[in-house]
Amino acid sequence: MWRFGLSKSATCNKLDYMLQEFKKFILRGNVVDLAVAVVIGAAFSGVVNAFVKDFLSPLIGAIQGKTDLAKHSLNINGIVFSYGDFLNVFITFVLTAAVIFFLVVQPINHLLERTRKKQPTPDPTTRKCPECLSEVPLKASRCMYCTAKIKPVEH
Repeated sequence: MWRFGLSKSATCNKLDYMLQEFKKFILRGNVVDLAVAVVIGAAFSGVVNAFVKDFLSPLIGAIQGKTDLAKHSLNINGIVFSYGDFLNVFITFVLTAAVIFFLVVQPINHLLERTRKKQPTPDPTTRKCPECLSEVPLKASRCMYCTAKIKPVEH
């Protein structure tokens, strides 16, 4: 790199700076949170897959008189449509979506709603000009856009 006009020390400083910036990026809360969410999501997906494959699928198959839901298929003109495996994947998706909605999305929405209610709305600092409808400071006595005379609002 020093062949392109940078000395060795400047190159090392630039590399050190880039490594420090990378370290800051990696250790930011949202990147770490995302990594944790991916790992936990993969583990949770494995649990739901196992639950559907090892418990629900055999239970549905036993109710219908077959051994396993995943082995259900439909044969039309020699073409086999294996809908049982699709149903397993669909049930897994629905269960995963339901758990995420009821255990993650709903509580976060409720928490955000509670925090929004506690914060007072700030007092307005501007108002609309009655002539041109542009935003004008509350204490202004003349519109800066159309120069119409307006009554200042004492706050």
